[in-house]
Amino acid sequence: MTTPADRPTEGRLRVVVATPLAEPLCELIEKLEPRLDLIREQRLLPPMRHPADFAGDPSFSRSSAEQAEFEALVDSAEVLYGIPDVDPAALSRTANLNPGLRWVQTMAAGGGGQIKAAGLSSEQLARIAFTTSAGVHGGPLAEFAVFGVLAGAKTLPRLLAQQKAHEWSGRWTMGQVSEQTVLVVGLGGIGRQVAAKLDALGARVIGTSRHDTDVPGVSLLIHPSEIADHVGSVDAIVTTLPGTDATIGLLDGAVFSAARPGVTIVNVGRGTAIDEAALIAGLQSGHVGFAALDVFASEPLSQESPLWDLPNVLVSPHTAALNDAEDRLIAELFAQNATRLLDGHPLRNRVDTVEFY
Repeated sequence: MTTPADRPTEGRLRVVVATPLAEPLCELIEKLEPRLDLIREQRLLPPMRHPADFAGDPSFSRSSAEQAEFEALVDSAEVLYGIPDVDPAALSRTANLNPGLRWVQTMAAGGGGQIKAAGLSSEQLARIAFTTSAGVHGGPLAEFAVFGVLAGAKTLPRLLAQQKAHEWSGRWTMGQVSEQTVLVVGLGGIGRQVAAKLDALGARVIGTSRHDTDVPGVSLLIHPSEIADHVGSVDAIVTTLPGTDATIGLLDGAVFSAARPGVTIVNVGRGTAIDEAALIAGLQSGHVGFAALDVFASEPLSQESPLWDLPNVLVSPHTAALNDAEDRLIAELFAQNATRLLDGHPLRNRVDTVEFY
């Protein structure tokens, strides 16, 4: 079924920048797709503290008049570059007031969760196209995943503990990734890059998918429901899953109990895909040998979480995807999609508004 967002556009598109975007990148978008009227009012956008800081400096605030001006700009858009203030409530507000809104580009690769949180009506979900920045973060996250697998194989926790204690112990054997089997849970854009990099290191890669598909570097494809049947034969599990109802707690106590003793767990997807209580129990018992975690069920990670202090855990504050090129890559992706919309071609990275990924 054709929706308003799928129809070709005559002439120009009015785009309002609703999240921080440096002026040189605004100019880059205009250069890449000259048919855009790219409206931005930099004084109404919070300053960025670092690359990909799309919420901006938390100390930033607008006066009542400035907020009204910002909302009027947002409500005049056919297209929004970013969810206003990265706030689902602000998205809901403008979707209700702006019947001409056709497309929203989210900054997150997993932007579907923000769309779901906005609680939009079925009419709004049909009228407005939502796209994510999927693909932009794949390379950095895949490298972190490989780093986590290597850290587990090379006994990083023991090395760090002995260095801290100034202990020169006897020698011990380390794992060889080239001799290991790794399960990659989720073979979207990130998972495919993880599989390719692990395959290049010589690992045997098993992957999960709900669909029968051929993925380079993956020697065996299994359904997510079969994970517990296969984890006993793998040395490491990498999850790249999005946060959806179907993925919540997919890696649970049954999976960890069935896993090979000493298994490495790496998560670069969404924290909700792992039952954290079950993971903590596995780490405390030693059945799970090591975990490299960039994401958590609730963020920031609670100061009371045992994960902070477990010696066989590496905590990364959801920063593995961040790199200096991210803002530019999202801008380029947006410009490419704008061209597709103007020319009547399907948008890349459309959010599935049933499962919201």
